[in-house]
Amino acid sequence: MFSILGQAWADKKLKVQKVTANVYAIIGELGNRSPENHGNNATFGFIVTEQGIVLIDSGATLDGAKAIHKAIKSVSDKAIVKVINSGGQDHRWLGNDYFKKLGAEIIASKDAVKDQKNRLKDQFFRLASLMSDKAISSTIPVYADTVFEKQYQFTLGKTVFEIYHHGHAHTPGDSYIWLPQHSVMFSGDIVYVERLLGVNDHSNSKSWIDVFESMAKFTPKYLIPGHGSPTDLEHAKKDSYNYLLDLRAAVTDFMDNGGDMSEINKVDMSKYKYLLNYDTLSGRNAQRVYAELEWE
Repeated sequence: MFSILGQAWADKKLKVQKVTANVYAIIGELGNRSPENHGNNATFGFIVTEQGIVLIDSGATLDGAKAIHKAIKSVSDKAIVKVINSGGQDHRWLGNDYFKKLGAEIIASKDAVKDQKNRLKDQFFRLASLMSDKAISSTIPVYADTVFEKQYQFTLGKTVFEIYHHGHAHTPGDSYIWLPQHSVMFSGDIVYVERLLGVNDHSNSKSWIDVFESMAKFTPKYLIPGHGSPTDLEHAKKDSYNYLLDLRAAVTDFMDNGGDMSEINKVDMSKYKYLLNYDTLSGRNAQRVYAELEWE
């Protein structure tokens, strides 16, 4: 059975959870972005090494980045020397400016940076509808210093970090981060647990399945998802991979039987009703997959 080593609340919106030696998750809320959570409705993480800290994802706003740093300081006062952006969503990268000013090197896939630039206006527009004007005006977009195509590896202290961009998943530039010495996988938005994942206009459900399979070949002992609590591969498959497979199969069957987009609510995915946000996202996800399958 999967277990963790300990946990503590950094503040009322972020929970720090020790996963294994020197590896921590920072767990944000499962619901929507809000002024209270500074847009940090996601799971982040950090690794403490002899030569400093590596942060996985920097938060959605300047205040979100500060909240993440506060969470890290509840464990260690070491400098944050590298920040890995696991993808193009706002909470994966819009806090880069804060950590860059602290001296951190920012790392992301080429496709993630392209996606960040392409959707910058849309991301700020969405955040503006949910945050205060001050939160938005103080958040400055800063892109990665180190950009890679498909994979990138470095060692800090004695810890090896392997980053893989296998393809388009929730966003075009999603990457997973593998720590071979710890058997820990940071999945970014490739994996959601406890809440329903979102298939959006910038997602690709078919490729997402392939990306998950690529990640799963590493058979991690510990998996830190993009949303939800640290878990194992079996749980990740149940809440994300199986959902994508079942959704595509159900929508394909619906279309093969002459189903029209106007009747997409007839697609039954109620076996996943246990996941938070099912009622608001299930129909939209089916619509998006319908549109994808039409083009395929």
